[in-house]
Amino acid sequence: MNFTVPQIAKMIDHSILRPEFTLEDVREGCAVARKYDVASVCVRPCDVPVAAELLRGTRVAVGTVIGFPHGDSPTEVKVAETELAVHQGATEIDMVLNIGWLRSGDIAAVEHEIGQVVKAAGAAHVKVILETAYLTDEQKLAACWASERAGAAFVKTSTGFAPKGATIDDLALMRSAVSPKVQVKASGGVRSLDTMMAMAAVGVTRFGTSSTTEILQDLARRQVAVSAGRA
Repeated sequence: MNFTVPQIAKMIDHSILRPEFTLEDVREGCAVARKYDVASVCVRPCDVPVAAELLRGTRVAVGTVIGFPHGDSPTEVKVAETELAVHQGATEIDMVLNIGWLRSGDIAAVEHEIGQVVKAAGAAHVKVILETAYLTDEQKLAACWASERAGAAFVKTSTGFAPKGATIDDLALMRSAVSPKVQVKASGGVRSLDTMMAMAAVGVTRFGTSSTTEILQDLARRQVAVSAGRA
């Protein structure tokens, strides 16, 4: 295994999104993110100010979700959510595209909305959540193409709240659909190191997971075992 623990950590968006989480849960999640120096935390919109304060001075970015989890908020609301999140300290924006518009074939409306969120985000990176569980392969491709044309930094599989999360086939399809300047994020069901490694092999560079501690501890144990075997 060629990845180090710090390298894998910088591929993780530590997810703190469950609706029942308390403020103490959010603080504990941010502590995990700080301990392992992950790429970012992904918190509920109401938790952005707390996370921004807790992670100030670290290399951990603060991300949040927009139009979550159904993607059906009016564009104006998604734009307002984005502007507020950035103002409060978010530097990564994970937006759910309008799934109904996409399934209806109104790609122009989907692309326009993504572009409006990208504009509102300014320097913050926008990750577009497709919610692949509800889409055909043709719709997934159309969403990826629209996301790139609209200026998104990432395309992302799932919210984690649909019937199915990230799959290798979907990730490979998404990676093939966008140019190298657009990254691919896996989310939904990323709970083990082996899953991460299989997804990284098809070009995934960012992972949304709440299993950060388990994944990184597993990698550390394996590396110790390998080192011991060489001694």
